[in-house]
Amino acid sequence: MRYAILGTGVVGRTVAARLDSLGHEVVIGTRDPGTTLARAEYAAWQEAHPRVSLADFPEAARQGDTLVNATGGKVSVAALTEADAAHLDGKILIDIANPLDFSKGFPPSLDPVDTDSLGELIQRTFPQLRVVKTLNTMNCEIMVDPARVKGEHTVFLSGEDADAKKAVHGLLSSFGWPDRSILDLGGIETARGTEMLLPIWLRLMGALGHSEFNFHIQGA
Repeated sequence: MRYAILGTGVVGRTVAARLDSLGHEVVIGTRDPGTTLARAEYAAWQEAHPRVSLADFPEAARQGDTLVNATGGKVSVAALTEADAAHLDGKILIDIANPLDFSKGFPPSLDPVDTDSLGELIQRTFPQLRVVKTLNTMNCEIMVDPARVKGEHTVFLSGEDADAKKAVHGLLSSFGWPDRSILDLGGIETARGTEMLLPIWLRLMGALGHSEFNFHIQGA
């Protein structure tokens, strides 16, 4: 499978490295590859992962069979617009971003929130995409290695396309998520709830002094 990761930050690089380790073809998309490679942190990471290629957003989206949105939530729509609708048609987009708004400092607020979500905004703006919201309620290391947190804990799925969610479920399984831990919440509007976990997640990180935790849904 060929994956295009949109976003060069630590989240995108962590997911890209895990996909690469599983034998997938991976390209990372960025606005300006030259500028990205000039960053010492990224250049060092690229040297350690020579099979992962770097391209601008349109070329990365063209190459990827499945896309992963790991951009900052406030620029996700702009990044996907730059990727070009011609390269998005019919593809699955795994949306792991959150619409964090740092305009008033830290902790950030969410925009959109409550009556809308980033997942819904992306799906409305790019109806040709098959958007699946997942993995946005934990740190990136846990996303790709759930065994970092001991015991049972949960990853959520939101989306309109049943086949797309089935495919993403399979990817999560390959990351080490057991079936019992993958909870399908329903349509893309349910992304409102998972995105709104971020304020409490940030406060838990502050209270615990680390981000090595996740949510667990315990039934009767």
